[in-house]
Amino acid sequence: MNRRRFLGGLAAAAVVTSAPSLLAAATRRPNIVVILADDLGYGDVSSYGAKDVATPNIDSLAKQGLRFTNAHTDAATCTPSRYAMMTGSYAWRKDGIAVLPGDAKLLIDPQQATIASVLKSAGYTTGLVGKWHIGLGDGTIDWNGEITPGPCELGFDDAFFFAATADRVPTVYIHNHRVVNLDPADPIHVSYKTKIGNEPTGKEDPELLKMKLSEGHDGTIVDGISRIGWMEGGKSARWVDEKMAATFTGKAVEFIDRNHDKPFLLYFTPSDIHVPRAPASEFAGKNTCGVRCDVISQLDWSVGQVLDALKRNHLDENTLVVFTSDNGPVVNDGYDDGSDRKLGQHKPAGPWRGGKYSIQEGGTRVPFLVRWLGTVKPGVSDALISQVDFLASFAALTKQAVPAGSAQDSQNMLQPLLGRSTAGRESLVEEATVLAVVEGQWKLVDRSQRPGIHTKPETGGLNEKSTRQFWGQPAYPTSPLELYDLKADPYELHNLASEHPEIVQRLREKLQRIRGR
Repeated sequence: MNRRRFLGGLAAAAVVTSAPSLLAAATRRPNIVVILADDLGYGDVSSYGAKDVATPNIDSLAKQGLRFTNAHTDAATCTPSRYAMMTGSYAWRKDGIAVLPGDAKLLIDPQQATIASVLKSAGYTTGLVGKWHIGLGDGTIDWNGEITPGPCELGFDDAFFFAATADRVPTVYIHNHRVVNLDPADPIHVSYKTKIGNEPTGKEDPELLKMKLSEGHDGTIVDGISRIGWMEGGKSARWVDEKMAATFTGKAVEFIDRNHDKPFLLYFTPSDIHVPRAPASEFAGKNTCGVRCDVISQLDWSVGQVLDALKRNHLDENTLVVFTSDNGPVVNDGYDDGSDRKLGQHKPAGPWRGGKYSIQEGGTRVPFLVRWLGTVKPGVSDALISQVDFLASFAALTKQAVPAGSAQDSQNMLQPLLGRSTAGRESLVEEATVLAVVEGQWKLVDRSQRPGIHTKPETGGLNEKSTRQFWGQPAYPTSPLELYDLKADPYELHNLASEHPEIVQRLREKLQRIRGR
């Protein structure tokens, strides 16, 4: 055998030998990374029009992927929107799903399907890093022992998180079922009803605060910042606010590095840009629009670290990245950090009215970016999309069936998410303290429709003034129905209900049908 034939045989053998591994790489299911910012508005990102703060890492997702202009959270506050995203069911279908205290019971039944449980059944390794805020335990939480049920009982293989929000006690990290760095000799006790312990509070000891209050948030002082609620103990476990972004981001990067050779779901939920806004020194004071913009810069850094980890592990072309926010923006939210006075020309909600807590578009219309290099073609989509669709869409992507009886509101939006279709949802329901239904350019706000299971108002006239029982509480008055043309009037200033009674009736009946499902 001559040398040329010998080398040719070796090359052929190498191709045959490597073919299985090459085939496996080509057919491996994509990783999924969901980055969920907190309180980030539509107008807080450069690629959505922000001019006074730069977000180059987030913007890279827009340049390399698909930027959605009509994407929504389920609700204008975090607990219901996170519940809906995780379960594929509108939060307003259940009573009591509102912004939770830090010691609240787990809202999701462990038998209920979640994004994590569906992907875990598909063979994915699943990880949570960041804010949780969907409750823990079965009614009473022992912070000094095993905290269960929680994220791990809902499908997450690994979870590094805090219970609620950074402005609520307990101010500690939890890994899977236990508080991190807890000293058994210094047990944690938490109360949201009455003050416990002798630690300083914002109400009694304001001179100890490094961040002034505007309203509420006057409970136990931790790291110079007073919180909602009271706690004592757990001093070795308490976080430092200025180090939180680096802590969560580091854990997210570790998860990617550790699981780079197998399909994974990373649900990364930074605390930024929620209050209290306490950026690390490298971001503090860097923006003319104040500390709120400083933590936007910090959030952008966190996103960049995750993207760098994907690139370093050669996962860019095999990872679907979704970046979005849990609800619209808020400027002054309990702490007097100067954000309202330094906002200048920056418009957190962009062209939309309202923000966090409100039924206007600014409450639920949020940044929404999808990148999958080599699969999703860069561009802009105006398809109507809801975060409640993640479960059905990810199930379709991984060829999993949606478990029977679950995710009743989640629709398979995989084609528009991947940019293969411009047809999104026909309609969706928005939630604040009341409900609204959006269909095409039209939005109907029906203030007689409230979240939760309660006696539903009867269909009446456009200016119905009757009262109905709400969760057994005193009757509440209804208000005139509101109809807005979002295409012509994005700021929702002109109520057209009296001019288009047929559209009002159709949308009101649609909302009632959706509620009746």
